[in-house]
Amino acid sequence: MTDTRPRLEPGPDHPITIRPSTGHVSVRQGSTVIAETDRALELREANYPPVFYIPLDDVDQQLLGASDEHTYCPYKGEASYYDIVPRDGETLGGAAWFYPDPYRAVDAISGHVAFYADRVTITSESPVAEST
Repeated sequence: MTDTRPRLEPGPDHPITIRPSTGHVSVRQGSTVIAETDRALELREANYPPVFYIPLDDVDQQLLGASDEHTYCPYKGEASYYDIVPRDGETLGGAAWFYPDPYRAVDAISGHVAFYADRVTITSESPVAEST
């Protein structure tokens, strides 16, 4: 079967940039730490708010459960989702997503996962510059 969904390249009308985050990023649900990293990527896309993509190795994968949910972005490809399954709380369905095979323009997010900011608490702490 041929995939007939549109496939678009980022450009001036829909820019996408991916840069290493300069701070320590953590993701929590209540007091439960879901992810912590100094290796997050910050993806900025058009007029959307920035999104942190965290290496899967820096996520407590025991708190993730596979979801049947999938969505499609013509700039990034097909996204798959995780439910967050905390040890002592309510499951958050489809609260995290990843691109198992992202398009070439955003290949840097391969092996990374992002979280919905309205379902978890995401913080980014920039390093403090030393004064001389």
